[in-house]
Amino acid sequence: MRRIDGRDWNELRPVKITPGFQKFAEGSVLIEVGNTMVACTATVEDRVPQFLRGSGSGWVTAEYSMLPRSTVVRTSRDGFFGRVSGRNQEIQRLIGRSLRAVTELAQLGERTITLDCDVIQADGGTRTAAITGAYIALYQAIYNMSRMGLVNNMFLKEAVAATSVGISKGRLLLDLNYDEDSGAEVDFNIVMTSSGELVEIQGTAETKPFSREQMDEMLDLAQKGINELLQIQQHVIRDLGMNLG
Repeated sequence: MRRIDGRDWNELRPVKITPGFQKFAEGSVLIEVGNTMVACTATVEDRVPQFLRGSGSGWVTAEYSMLPRSTVVRTSRDGFFGRVSGRNQEIQRLIGRSLRAVTELAQLGERTITLDCDVIQADGGTRTAAITGAYIALYQAIYNMSRMGLVNNMFLKEAVAATSVGISKGRLLLDLNYDEDSGAEVDFNIVMTSSGELVEIQGTAETKPFSREQMDEMLDLAQKGINELLQIQQHVIRDLGMNLG
């Protein structure tokens, strides 16, 4: 049975990544996954958190937000409440962890790279799209630093990408859109590296428990989708001529 958008159960939504989306950022991409659109920008600053001062090591972190009309009804900005919402905090920490997992922070020096991930349009999978896009923005920033002689070489250990999987109406599905996600019995977000290692698994039974066998099936399906996303990332990097060793 085909899904509402015409995909098969094991198909990603169409993915488009536009690099150089913002002129002044050290790295930037606009990633589109179906109707979900996220602007990911990298900023390099000569500072580190207090706990790293004097260590010689750098830091990679992220901030995440949704533009007010990225959703069907207006979402208030975090600044309106004077604090970052719990959901946004959780997501930006996930993005930061995912990128630090593939970065040799000691080679960055006492610098911080901040990945700003701003959701322009949300139709499910905003956090996984942000991770997938932010990796390329991070790669661009480090590549440009290397070309300028600020660091000795590229120090990303491997690539990282993410997607969602779930069970909706008893069917296993890859890369859920909002309608599928909101009605899913089981919902997973999976982050994985290019060597096939897991960075994070976020999984919840929304309406009924799932079996170990179903979990293994979801992980296998997520790996299939992530491998496709990793190939798209590499095509973007190669087309930009950034294959620096």
